[in-house]
Amino acid sequence: MIAIQNLAFHYGDDADDAFRLYIPRLDIASGEKVAIIGPSGSGKTTLLSLLAGILLPTHGHITVHGTRLEPLRDAARRKFRIATIGLIFQDFALLDYLTVLDNILHPYRLNPALRLTAEVRAQAVALATQAGLREKLSRSSQQLSHGEKQRTAICRALVTRPSLPLADEALGNLDPHNKEHMLELLFRYVEARSATLIAVTHDHALLATFDRVIDVQQLSQLTAYAS
Repeated sequence: MIAIQNLAFHYGDDADDAFRLYIPRLDIASGEKVAIIGPSGSGKTTLLSLLAGILLPTHGHITVHGTRLEPLRDAARRKFRIATIGLIFQDFALLDYLTVLDNILHPYRLNPALRLTAEVRAQAVALATQAGLREKLSRSSQQLSHGEKQRTAICRALVTRPSLPLADEALGNLDPHNKEHMLELLFRYVEARSATLIAVTHDHALLATFDRVIDVQQLSQLTAYAS
C-alpha cells in the first residue's frame, strides 16, 4: 500500500531554523492500522501531508496504492487524493454555514469527480448514525460541540470510501466514551474495506489497539541529508 524510499523533505533557508525530515525506508501494508507518535515538531503532520501528495519530497520516492506521487502534477495529485485519501483534520475544517449532513457530503459538491447519489446520501446518514449524530444532521456546525465537530469530520473523511484514511489527532477532542467508539468505527471501516489507517496521536493509551506504532523521531533523521 505505502512504500517510501530515501525520502527527504525540508523547508526554511536558515540553517538553524530549517526543518529537515529524512526517512530512509518505510513500508505499510494494506489493512494495517498504524499509529504515528513523536514530539511536537518532529514531522508527524508533515509525513501525512507527504503521503496525501499535499507536500512533495525534496528527494526520494513515495508510492501509495501503486501510484508514485512525486512525478505527478498538481491536478493529478488532487485526483489521486479524491480517489484514495480520507483526510481527518485536527482543526475539523468544517463550514459554519452548512448543516452536519451537508458538511459530511461536502467533498461531493467540491469535487466534480465524485457523484452525489441517493446511495451516497444514505451512506452519509449511516455514518452519522454510527457516530451518534443522527439527531444533529440538520444543525449547522456552529451549533455543535468540539467533540461533535470532530465526529462530523471523521464521517466526512470516510463518506468517499477512501482506501487510505489519514487522521491527524482525530480523537483529541473526544471524551473517553466517544474516543473509544469512534476508534472502533475507524477500525471497522478499515477491516470492512481492507483499507489502511494512519493516525497521528499523542494519546499513548490508544497505542495498544493499533497493529503498529511508529515513532517518527526514531524513523526519521532531522539532520542534513545528501541529495
